Amino acid sequence: MKLVVLDGYTLNPGDLSWDALKALTTVTINDRTAINNAAILEAVGDAEAVITNKVPLQKAVLEQLPNLKYIGVSATGFNIIDIEAAKHQDIVVTNVPAYSTKSVAQFTMALILELCHHVGAHSTAVHSGQWENAKDFSFWNSPLIELEGKTIGIVGFGQIGKATAALAQAFGMQVLVHNRTVYPDYETDTLTFVDLDTLLSEADFLSLHCPMTEDTAGIINTASLAKMKSGAFLINTSRGGLVVEADLAEALNSDNIAGAAVDVVSEEPIASNNPLLGAKNCIITPHIAWAPLEARRRCMDIVVANVKAFLNDALVNVVSE
Repeated sequence: MKLVVLDGYTLNPGDLSWDALKALTTVTINDRTAINNAAILEAVGDAEAVITNKVPLQKAVLEQLPNLKYIGVSATGFNIIDIEAAKHQDIVVTNVPAYSTKSVAQFTMALILELCHHVGAHSTAVHSGQWENAKDFSFWNSPLIELEGKTIGIVGFGQIGKATAALAQAFGMQVLVHNRTVYPDYETDTLTFVDLDTLLSEADFLSLHCPMTEDTAGIINTASLAKMKSGAFLINTSRGGLVVEADLAEALNSDNIAGAAVDVVSEEPIASNNPLLGAKNCIITPHIAWAPLEARRRCMDIVVANVKAFLNDALVNVVSE
């Protein structure tokens, strides 16, 4: 079987190995493939299997790939694939679930801690000479916040939401959860399931961990932001489309909320006219919560296992059924 990796650099910029995949079949590795139909079709050629991270495979492309039998998405989200078109052509599509749970939860807390302490800004201030010229033994350029006793609101209680809640509890935070399904067994004196309006109005930190669906697209908008405390912070490590970015920028610039930290935006890489780039107290990182070496190694292992299972007619992690 001929297998083509369309955008291998994303998963493996050189610190992992493709050898386990190459041991299974004939593999062509493309670091990147331009996101246009002609380039994708040329890259795939007559291959029977494809691995993609962010290169989309939509109906117009799939219809011109009669040999294709397998698509492996080297990520959890698979919205880049036209699943219905794949099913129509009997193409198996798999994904990689749960490989980055701990990494994303950890990064969420890193963003929260940065909002609380502005570690990077204070280090820059020291290196620029502000400490050596200070009149006192210490100084701070922004308010410093202790997490003990604060309330975090978590929207979405999948594996990452659960892991984030556990870390927040370790910091002594109260956890409010809004989720489509309520799990009474998880409720304790520090974790409670609530409706969205209650979560918005009571959270000191609001962290998004839900998938983007028709119901959740734009869930953070002018109306929902208006329900938040003026001293509250928004964190988004899930999907950029959950947030109406112009509304968030307006809320930040009007001091309707205290700050935000986002690892995802609506268009990636970020566009130069994204309103969050000019917003007050807004931390933006380049979609890296998933990317520690340990998480990418787990992802690679599952990608290989998915392909091996396909070759052995023992499918796992199928999303096209």
